[in-house]
Amino acid sequence: MQTPVNTFKQALYERRPQIGLWLGLANAYTAEICAGAGFDWLLVDGEHSPNGLQDLLAQFQAIAAYPGSHAIARVPVGDTALIKQYLDLGVQTLLVPMVDTPEQAAQLVQACRYPQDDGQGGVRGMAGGRASRWGRYPNYTKEANAQVGLLVQAETRTALDNLDAIAATPGVDGVFIGPADLSASLGHVGNPGHPEVQAAIEDAFARILKAGKAPGILTPDETLARHYLTLGAVFVAVGLDTSILARQTSALAAKFKNPAAPAAPPDLRGSVY
Repeated sequence: MQTPVNTFKQALYERRPQIGLWLGLANAYTAEICAGAGFDWLLVDGEHSPNGLQDLLAQFQAIAAYPGSHAIARVPVGDTALIKQYLDLGVQTLLVPMVDTPEQAAQLVQACRYPQDDGQGGVRGMAGGRASRWGRYPNYTKEANAQVGLLVQAETRTALDNLDAIAATPGVDGVFIGPADLSASLGHVGNPGHPEVQAAIEDAFARILKAGKAPGILTPDETLARHYLTLGAVFVAVGLDTSILARQTSALAAKFKNPAAPAAPPDLRGSVY
């Protein structure tokens, strides 16, 4: 059996826009429903959702039945041991939050890579587990480094100050701008739409692209998502399963319980990370 190619990572370097959905419901049943929708990628959130390793595994297995949707996992923190466990579950692409310096980015690259004979590898523990299909990918430890994708989150003023060096770090494949935390760091808590925040995001995209890497972001606002794509964003999450469920159930209940009331526009301000 051949080690699978990371098609999402390929798409990033080919600058083919990848449209995704954020999964925070921590459930394989709902993950499978979303996997059948046709998104290019699905982010299983281990930072702000109650996902343990067993929960993650079940969702990866559900998504795997729909090869058109690439499963990405967000770790809660950039810890080397935790990254090893996530990769051993078989996820090919990781998103790591709160990366503020190029030194952090370089450490994460090392955590994602096996040691190699040429000395150019990393510190990932030598046990592939499910990732190598228990040894059925015979060359996995030689080929995995090229197929693991690493996305880092820049979501503070400090990260923006260091963004050029973070994006230039070899082994970092994309930089995700976190609008909610960035807005808080810039003094606009709960207002990622503030002009200063939006200007910072646009500048960040340009700098990430200049470094030859892929910019990414999350917004459920369709107009804003399309705007980000015109600016060169390559991987854009356009919704969250939790927000979709909350918004649509509220709208349905209101339609029948208070049919005379005008439909309220969706409040999207809190629907980003």
